[in-house]
Amino acid sequence: MTTFLLVAAEASGDLHGARLMDAIRRSRPDARFVGMGGPAMRAAGLEALHRAEDVSVMGFVEVVPKLVGILRILRDLASWAESNRPDAAILIDSADLNLRLARQLKLAGIPTVGYVAPMAWAWRESRVRQLRDLDRLLCIYPFEEAWFRARGVDAVYVGNPVLEQDALRALPDRDGCRRALDLAPDERVLALLPGSRRSEITQLLPTLLDAADRLVAARPDLRVVLPVAPTLEPGLVESMAAGRPCRPKLVAGRSLEAMGAADAVALCSGTATLEAALLGKPMVVVYRAHPLSFRLAKLLVRVRHAAIVNLLSGSGVVPELLQDDFTAEALVREVSPLLDETPERARMLERLAHLRALLGTRPASEVAAEEVLAVADGRRLAARAPGDVERLRAG
Repeated sequence: MTTFLLVAAEASGDLHGARLMDAIRRSRPDARFVGMGGPAMRAAGLEALHRAEDVSVMGFVEVVPKLVGILRILRDLASWAESNRPDAAILIDSADLNLRLARQLKLAGIPTVGYVAPMAWAWRESRVRQLRDLDRLLCIYPFEEAWFRARGVDAVYVGNPVLEQDALRALPDRDGCRRALDLAPDERVLALLPGSRRSEITQLLPTLLDAADRLVAARPDLRVVLPVAPTLEPGLVESMAAGRPCRPKLVAGRSLEAMGAADAVALCSGTATLEAALLGKPMVVVYRAHPLSFRLAKLLVRVRHAAIVNLLSGSGVVPELLQDDFTAEALVREVSPLLDETPERARMLERLAHLRALLGTRPASEVAAEEVLAVADGRRLAARAPGDVERLRAG
């Protein structure tokens, strides 16, 4: 039996972990997974020492109340690994937690793979020193492999997990999404995606709804769709949307269908921006954080863009409205031309079309599983030149 310590602390990492477990089991049916994860990983057979839900938090200020519990969980995971000697550890995203764990695992002599590289190329390049504790770092953006290798990290681009979402691959066309959501085929539709955390909802949704109220006042035929993430407590979004002139249509989950049905999307910065790009949806990206967290990030971040769509393309493909720049007036100004057949909309669609080719086609979990098993077995796959991702594009 091959045993893995598997650790994920965020909802996205939980999904990546579940897919990776399935991919590993296709080669090692008796593989055992122990560690920390969310509902998807637990459903896939993870023997959970801790739940991801107990540590999921973002921001500098927001993490403080959970710090003692996080440190206790780290000690527990490291202690289990030292006592049980897994064949390899797989640490998914959540660098602040997982890189501390990686140091303890290295000292214990346990082979360790990181899946989803931290954005050290954007800020905190000092993390590169910690990343050298990993036996392999699996990257999900093409440019990362060469960047990390040049700094002494054994990095490999494996593809982007967003591309292998079953829901994304099986999503019907625009009219099919509209039928599924009971929307008319000929009306203009704006989708609002304020995020999946309570802090994001409270920071972003009021301004999104203010902008939607103004847009609907100017064009009464506009329909507003608002997916409600399953991670939110019941009634939070409903109470904030109640009585709004834009009368948003609330749907439980189904964010991909909402984007698929939309003519344009206003959404929280995050993975959903990449999903919208892959669906070919014009968008405006928004974000607002605790003022102290934002000021600290602004001092530390070295890249020009926040949205991954813009980072991948190297330019401002989609508008970003961040912190004080995120106002109802600014959002109305940016969204309005994207709802009609305008030159602005056409330019954005053309540039979004190039992104899929950048990401490749082979499932990331399949390539990641090969790399994980190679580390667990103490072997190396065929050497590749830095930045060589053609085999991934070819599938």
